Amino acid sequence: MPTSSGRVNRGPAAASENRQAVLDSARRLFTERGYHVPLSAIARGAGVGQGVLYRHFPTRLDLALAVFEENFSQLEAIASDPDAGAFLQLWERMVELTVESAAFVEMAVDARRSMPEYTGGERLQALIRDTLPRAQMVGLVDSRITVADVLLAHRMVYGVIATAADPADVEAAVQRALYLLRWPTA
Repeated sequence: MPTSSGRVNRGPAAASENRQAVLDSARRLFTERGYHVPLSAIARGAGVGQGVLYRHFPTRLDLALAVFEENFSQLEAIASDPDAGAFLQLWERMVELTVESAAFVEMAVDARRSMPEYTGGERLQALIRDTLPRAQMVGLVDSRITVADVLLAHRMVYGVIATAADPADVEAAVQRALYLLRWPTA
């Protein structure tokens, strides 16, 4: 007597729902377990087979880039604010996203190494380049701070996260690092 797994294959009608379920599962598991979480776990978490996952995202990097695009949308929305404080809001959200999911920094490094056409780094630089001068003009950030300095500070924050011996200590360690990196005013 045949058994049923309880799942019904709805075929192409479920494609967009399946894609979103995979993205949601990937975001959650990348955050919880890191960039190298098994893709089979992501598929299971989405309630789909691995074939469905691979149909939408042929590689781990394709999947991570799709999830990461949501982060960029948030950062771009913040940077589009003409207020001088947009840089500080952008910086704060960059740090929050890095703490929430350091896996995306790993993904960006992987993309930079394996995809010469990857523009994530340039996009992030442009967001900083657009917002930093406004913050500097009103004295929110020292005029000597450069885009390269901001990116260096971000890599330092990631280093604190990546090397934390106990995940429970990450938040306090990041806050201490941010205190040490505080943006002095002019």
